[in-house]
Amino acid sequence: MNIAVFASGTGTNAEAIIRHLDNPGSPHRVSVVVTNRSGAGVIDRAKNLGVPVEIITRAAMADSDTVGAVLDSYGVEFIALAGYLAMIPQWLIGRYEGRIVNLHPALLPRHGGKGMYGHFVHEAVVAAGDTETGITIHHVDCHYDSGQVIYQESVPVEPTDTPDDVEAAVRALELKRYPEVIASLLDTLQATSSH
Repeated sequence: MNIAVFASGTGTNAEAIIRHLDNPGSPHRVSVVVTNRSGAGVIDRAKNLGVPVEIITRAAMADSDTVGAVLDSYGVEFIALAGYLAMIPQWLIGRYEGRIVNLHPALLPRHGGKGMYGHFVHEAVVAAGDTETGITIHHVDCHYDSGQVIYQESVPVEPTDTPDDVEAAVRALELKRYPEVIASLLDTLQATSSH
């Protein structure tokens, strides 16, 4: 299956997904990276790995015909959000129903919602005195962080941990598990669609 990775930032998770799927044994591949920021670090990462990049601004994303045609031109069948900091429009959710996933750097429903991303999440975890945090991989719906949970895994939070410590532990988990879960979802989708 061809997938698109949507990213707004440095692209470490996008790179992990590209590398994981780019092996001789994988029938899946990242056919395009979509970003809403022309200065995003993910652009160079993707190009260095030979993956084309499309810059689609938040305003342009509302144009379903144009964006749909771009995704179709890359044969996109599945979308993985990897630090994509814009709301996914309703038309796109409808078009790829059950085939858009996101990674959240906490154990939802804790520390989710609008404005809760990246370092803000880790600061909230420490401020709340949580003894554990982790990652949540979930389907995307029309609300922030409310889609059906696909996978969760936790890491302990020590009383002495700073938000940076928490971020490092969560990041290691993200880079390992997100590509694996995506590959597994793609295998399942491909198996059900071929029957």
